[in-house]
Amino acid sequence: MAVRAVRGAVQLERDDAEHMYEQVGALLTELLERNKLTADDLISVWFTATPDLRSDFPAVAARRTGLVDVPLICAQELDIEGAMPRVVRVLAHIETDLPKTAVAHVYLGAAAALRKDIAQ
Repeated sequence: MAVRAVRGAVQLERDDAEHMYEQVGALLTELLERNKLTADDLISVWFTATPDLRSDFPAVAARRTGLVDVPLICAQELDIEGAMPRVVRVLAHIETDLPKTAVAHVYLGAAAALRKDIAQ
């Protein structure tokens, strides 16, 4: 079993806590499904949010999806002029038998434009 990292992002339509829970929950669900993972395979999860997202922490959405025993942390994304607004990014450290090349990174909706090189 190897330790790998899997990335993803989603752009929110608005800064609203319930909307964040829904969208971040969908991102995490898709990330787990595409990589055939369970919560037990997660070592830790880092979230970043752009400075325009203030309604709640993305980690709250993770807890609501059932990730109760996984260490989570949130940070603010750099405030770069011209950057895509209302984006939550995730970096999850996982235990898996997948080779690096088989790890599926998940960029939902408009966030796919952030990493066209790895978005699947």
